[in-house]
Amino acid sequence: MNNDLFQLTKLPERSAKPRQNGITMVMDKGLSLGEVENFISMNEPHTDIVKLGFGTGFVSPNLIEKINLYHSANIPVYFGGTLFEAYIARNQFDDYLRLLDRTKITYAEVSDGSLDMPHDEKCEYIRTLAKNFTVLSEVGSKDAEKIIPPYEWIEQMETELEAGAWKVIGEARESGTVGIFRGSGEVRSGLVAEIIRKIPQDKIIWEAPQKAQQVWFIQLYGTNINLGNIAPNEVIPLETLRIGLRGDSFHFFL
Repeated sequence: MNNDLFQLTKLPERSAKPRQNGITMVMDKGLSLGEVENFISMNEPHTDIVKLGFGTGFVSPNLIEKINLYHSANIPVYFGGTLFEAYIARNQFDDYLRLLDRTKITYAEVSDGSLDMPHDEKCEYIRTLAKNFTVLSEVGSKDAEKIIPPYEWIEQMETELEAGAWKVIGEARESGTVGIFRGSGEVRSGLVAEIIRKIPQDKIIWEAPQKAQQVWFIQLYGTNINLGNIAPNEVIPLETLRIGLRGDSFHFFL
């Protein structure tokens, strides 16, 4: 960082990489190799993990080279949960495992946002993958019409963590208009409060692609809240929010 250059005091303390809290998860929806190199040059200190969104990995040229670029910068990469669900829907879990092996990816997302899957079955996938991979499990539906009550969110998060998930992800899609958010993008604040009463904060990554959502989480839960589905060009703006160097959060930490 440029702390020695600026000599600015009384900033909130950010956790250091590799982080367990204060994580910024970035969604790559199709960056080129050159764009990844440029992204890393500016954002590596602030990026903890990169998701190759939904099924973009399948259609991305130079996929192995892209993954290797991230890995060379010590940034873990994983495939979006929709790709996992596509394999499961076709009864190809073994092929999915081979994909992870061939790409040398060590993180895996287990989700059921698009696919109806018994929760016991989802937890079994988590248990199997957790033997050899760092597992993120996503809770919540991509269907805006499907409202999951708070107790069910909590039960699913608890059992998925018990099954071996490293973190659970609060679903919002890349739009930030489903799951933990209303269609307008407004936070379902009661739901979030209920979840955080029961689930340790450092175990949850909240998908929060919109600035107002990021501000809301940082104001209530502090600089080191885990946030995900961050666009590549929003990583540094988010970091300024986290430390009160943007108008929206300027007064949070003074």
